[in-house]
Amino acid sequence: MKIAEIYKQNKQSLSFEIFPPKKDSELESIDETLEVLCELKPDFISVTFGAGGGSNRNRTIEIAKNIKTRYGVEPVVHLTSLHYDKSEIDEFAKVLEAEGIENILALRGDRTPKIAEKDDFKHASDLIAYLSEKHDFCFLGACYPECHPESSDKVNDIKGLRRKVEAGASVLISQLFFENEKFFSFVESCRLAGIDVPIIPGIMPVINAAQIRRMLTICNASFPDRFNRIVGKYEDDKEALFDAGMSYALSQVIDLLAGDIPGIHLYTMNNPKVARRICEGIRNIVKKQN
Repeated sequence: MKIAEIYKQNKQSLSFEIFPPKKDSELESIDETLEVLCELKPDFISVTFGAGGGSNRNRTIEIAKNIKTRYGVEPVVHLTSLHYDKSEIDEFAKVLEAEGIENILALRGDRTPKIAEKDDFKHASDLIAYLSEKHDFCFLGACYPECHPESSDKVNDIKGLRRKVEAGASVLISQLFFENEKFFSFVESCRLAGIDVPIIPGIMPVINAAQIRRMLTICNASFPDRFNRIVGKYEDDKEALFDAGMSYALSQVIDLLAGDIPGIHLYTMNNPKVARRICEGIRNIVKKQN
């Protein structure tokens, strides 16, 4: 099923992101994670894809196949392009088609000094435009509610996002953020710019202080003072930080759902406890409303 069809049903979706383990020996642990995630009946699960190296690519494909055939959930495969040329992308697309995988989250990918960049695809929009001429995939794209770190300003960032949609992205998933008003403002700016595809907020619960500070730099997301105080107080208490982080994330999710957004995409960090806690919290709220 193509993911864009979900949003034609006027329901609020739930989706998760996972990443392949670094070693084949750790694939068993990802199966345990998937068991829990798929019990929660998500609309889709996205699988990340790193730069360089066939082993990473193979693990992504293997996990996506497992999600589809074993669990009956639609997979979305991340595909980065900055470190690949057209022939490599063609090869990967053929494999996806052969496995019946229809959905691609098209990304430029992060720059890394350890891996040489190639010249065929400078932007995710280039990748989408290239593949859409040859294949019948459903393309998803990424967006940054607080502006891409490499964009000169928000106006140019929105222009680049519009080019991505014009190239063929039919759903957008946001990078993490911690202030919902920034997301709502971003969506409004997109609509004024003529971007009319579903924009799904990406939520990452803070359960590891060092990890989230690293992600803030990568994603150009601001950290509210009130939550910064919470993390500062509990960062040395793993259990307390987990509870505080989950409570904050759940409050974000509930507020977003009340704002009639089309769905929630949860960055699980391969931790099934994160997904379960969020889903249980949502269900408890719904029960009280009914």
